[in-house]
Amino acid sequence: MRELLWRKEDCQRFYHEHEGRFFYQRLVEFMASGPIRAYILAHKDAIQLWRTLMGPTRVFRARHVAPDSIRGSFGLTDTRNTTHGSDSVSSASREIAAFFPDFSQQRWYEEEEPRLRHWPGCCRPEGGSAPA
Repeated sequence: MRELLWRKEDCQRFYHEHEGRFFYQRLVEFMASGPIRAYILAHKDAIQLWRTLMGPTRVFRARHVAPDSIRGSFGLTDTRNTTHGSDSVSSASREIAAFFPDFSQQRWYEEEEPRLRHWPGCCRPEGGSAPA
């Protein structure tokens, strides 16, 4: 986890793929309007699980289809929908590099991931929690 305060230029770089689209300027301004909390989630289905928790991008739809989702509960507008989540492994790698420039996925798999697998609070593969 990392808390950041990005300037407008940082946000423009992050969302460069949307430049020229009608929502781009509002998205950049919202992202630069206050602190950002970025996370790297570790799970074999992290992208899909996080996207389910976030709910649909469009807040109106989220309120009706997934009212208990993050966007259904806290989203204000489609460009101020409270959360962002990568849509693919390649996007996740690019976005992790933007938020965590010193993060090494290889080092994480070699050093951190094995320790987490043996952490007492980690879930067992069969679905039960390991005893604390």
